[in-house]
Amino acid sequence: MSFQKKDLISIKDLSASDINYFVETAKEFKKIFLKDIKKVPTLRGKTVVNIFYEPSTRTRSSFEIAQKRLSADSLSISISQSSVAKGESLKDTVLNLDAMKPDAFIIRHSESGAAHFISKLTKASVINAGDGINEHPTQCLIDIMTVAEEKKDLSSLKVAIIGDICHSRVARSDIYGFSKLGADIYLYAPHSLLPRLTEHKNKKIVIAKSIEEAVKDADVVIMLRIQKERASYYFIPSIEEYRNFFKLTPELLSLADKKVMVLHPGPVNRDVEISGSIINDNRTHIFKQVENGVAVRMACLYILMGYQKIHG
Repeated sequence: MSFQKKDLISIKDLSASDINYFVETAKEFKKIFLKDIKKVPTLRGKTVVNIFYEPSTRTRSSFEIAQKRLSADSLSISISQSSVAKGESLKDTVLNLDAMKPDAFIIRHSESGAAHFISKLTKASVINAGDGINEHPTQCLIDIMTVAEEKKDLSSLKVAIIGDICHSRVARSDIYGFSKLGADIYLYAPHSLLPRLTEHKNKKIVIAKSIEEAVKDADVVIMLRIQKERASYYFIPSIEEYRNFFKLTPELLSLADKKVMVLHPGPVNRDVEISGSIINDNRTHIFKQVENGVAVRMACLYILMGYQKIHG
């Protein structure tokens, strides 16, 4: 199988077989982690440029490690020290970097649609590392891979997504991804933090009336943080009230399936969206998600570079 696109912009644009292809490829790359030398020459001679207009720890670090493990040359642009600080536009920044003939761009930006915009400016591959409140496709692939390692048939699962769904690009990608694979999706959030779901006219997606309904018998619970950088605090009365009604507690988690998996894209606000004690619970797979992040991003680079080799 092959992936017939030069870019990875959106989970919405992928088929179920595309998603499985990325995940299965990532599983193969994960085997490299068990070796003494965690490096392969797969992308030797290729150059990848990382452009992060927003802060990032896990995503940026795992992309950079993925590039090093594939032997690619890597350049990370510090926006605060670049010409962006002098007023240079996104378009001009990309066009100037593109003139240096990189093979791929990794882009994170506060504006929805930024990755799609860049993909039209360059023949290089573009991977969306998060654009505004739109999507975060590689995080979705990480979540699916993490669940698939434990649960073989995703089509039979109940997946609960709880928290600031409206402003979460991870939630949007996960809704697309898990529903494409046949899972039942239960969403729960303050009414002010629920997105319009007109595009999700799907019996597989349910707006839960209570957090208990969302969590009950769930196979996977994905918790989301309040995104203060997107002014989410203005959509709720107070953090204390949010904590009282939307925090995942051990008591609530006891309603879920005995083999429930708890995921969180990070960073975690302990004892706001999730009780601190749950983070250390063996049902919580937050650090497994981080581990799988490197493998997934290796797979994305490898697959897109394969397309470039054939069609470039």
